Amino acid sequence: MKVVLSTLNAKYIHTSLALRFLKAFSEKDFPDIELAEYTIKDPVMNIVSDLFRRQPKVIGFSCYIWNIEETIEIISMVKKIMPEVKIILGGPEVSYDTDYWMERLQDVDFIVMGEGEETFHQLLTEIQTTQKYHFVYGLAYRKGAEVVIMPGRPKLDLAQVPSPHRFAEDLPDLSKRIVYFETSRGCPFSCQFCLSSIEVGVRYFDIEKTKADILYLIDNGAKLIKFVDRTFNIKRDYAMEMFQFLIDNHRGCVFQFEITADIMRPEVLDFLSENAPPGVFRFEIGVQSTNDETNELVKRRQNFAKLTRTVQKVKDSGKIDQHLDLIAGLPLEDYDTFRKTFNDVFALRPEELQLGFLKMLRGTGMRIDAHKYNYIYMDHAPYEILGNDILPFSDLVRIKRVEDVLEKYWNAHRMNHTLEYLITQEFDSAFDFFQAFGDYWEGQGWQKIGHQLEDLFTRLYSFLQSRDTKRMDIILGLMKFDYFLNHKYKPRKIWWDFTMEKNAWAAYIKEMAEHPERLSSDFAALRLSEKELHKHAVIEVLPFNLHALVGDQAIVEEQSTLLIVLYQQNEQEKPVYYTMPLLAAVVE
Repeated sequence: MKVVLSTLNAKYIHTSLALRFLKAFSEKDFPDIELAEYTIKDPVMNIVSDLFRRQPKVIGFSCYIWNIEETIEIISMVKKIMPEVKIILGGPEVSYDTDYWMERLQDVDFIVMGEGEETFHQLLTEIQTTQKYHFVYGLAYRKGAEVVIMPGRPKLDLAQVPSPHRFAEDLPDLSKRIVYFETSRGCPFSCQFCLSSIEVGVRYFDIEKTKADILYLIDNGAKLIKFVDRTFNIKRDYAMEMFQFLIDNHRGCVFQFEITADIMRPEVLDFLSENAPPGVFRFEIGVQSTNDETNELVKRRQNFAKLTRTVQKVKDSGKIDQHLDLIAGLPLEDYDTFRKTFNDVFALRPEELQLGFLKMLRGTGMRIDAHKYNYIYMDHAPYEILGNDILPFSDLVRIKRVEDVLEKYWNAHRMNHTLEYLITQEFDSAFDFFQAFGDYWEGQGWQKIGHQLEDLFTRLYSFLQSRDTKRMDIILGLMKFDYFLNHKYKPRKIWWDFTMEKNAWAAYIKEMAEHPERLSSDFAALRLSEKELHKHAVIEVLPFNLHALVGDQAIVEEQSTLLIVLYQQNEQEKPVYYTMPLLAAVVE
């Protein structure tokens, strides 16, 4: 019996762990199972044509909020051209309100609810043999015109689950895609906006099997492994053993974890600070809100002071990038309190700050209690809120503008030094900067058109000029500096008017070639000729002392200096920069 397991990923680099678990669990008895992954951007006709070419008897689709509507369109077409094929849905989007889905989607034959491995295997057995679907727990099926929803089944013994990471067909693309990895299932917390709150308790896969799978993936070229455990550090001894194992065996592979920062023990932080290789670990930390009343209402236990200490200690180590999450629209959080939440978290200066919006996911406590706070939200996935009793749609739209420029500028790290200066010196807070800039961006109609790197600089400069921002000379200097740092190769063009005379430029190049020690011993060690400097160097006069920049803190002293940026001088392909005093002869 030919079975195709399919899903629509959000991006090509993503892979479906769920499909691989299903195949691994059932392929012993059903060897003719194929994986067929697409993306939500793929043309529907292309997907349907590919499924038709495979000529399956059964197609199973893994469904999520980001792909359910596109999947529905595909199912409708598939049933028209292959009416005999059995359609099975599974995944978090259809595991709740299952009667709604069976009623809405008449082309769907079965829905597997919740943890799917055993249910899917038993369902395939019944399809192939006796069709006695009333024996399959965790299943919704049709009995004539009637929809039958069976009781859920007991949790699976994870020791019985084969590895989902040993398929030969995955090996060629391991280095090009994200590998999702699960070391545990379940969550110890009860956050009412999250589906993980529904499953009580945490179960672990065998740690030795987990280590063996990770080594197999690394040996075969995996570059990024993203652990999907809801709280990787909930069990201290387990996390410590895994951290040590990954440190010992990473070989350049990067690992991303979801952690709960306020329960991270000091000894774990000390261990990571001392032993974690730079750039190998990434932490994703859900803060969501710093409003205590909000957190209490949604049953989210969080100590922000402890979370802050953890984030700061990790940041101070300089070894682990941190991605912090916020949710706008939680109960009891209006525009002003969300502004405070944003500023509280931005003050930690995470490498990435993701601003999301509350979604009323099926099965969650928030969706059940939505009426208590007069929530209105989208009828179809992703069920994002459109307002509530204290946060109207008009405020949500404004916060959306904050999200837009936050992604383009802060999270993309295109202007770290410039933004730091603006936020600390020119605006009352980070939120106020992103809000004012987002409002201006919208007012200019820029949300309707694309942008290149130069556009991001010129648009910020236009915004700052429009409000008569002080010290535009300092800001322009910082923007030039950031622009140069955004290139792997010497930029072919700049977005400002270069005012240095050619003879002055030539004089500086000559000085650097003949007296490199005046810049630094590192620069001198490069032994660059005038010709090489012409090819690989850019220079510009800055109206401040660049060495006064402490880390990412934009503290500047008014003392004009010459900036020299060199490209293609290291294996990392990162630009390196130096400064030197202005030449008296040139200045005169």
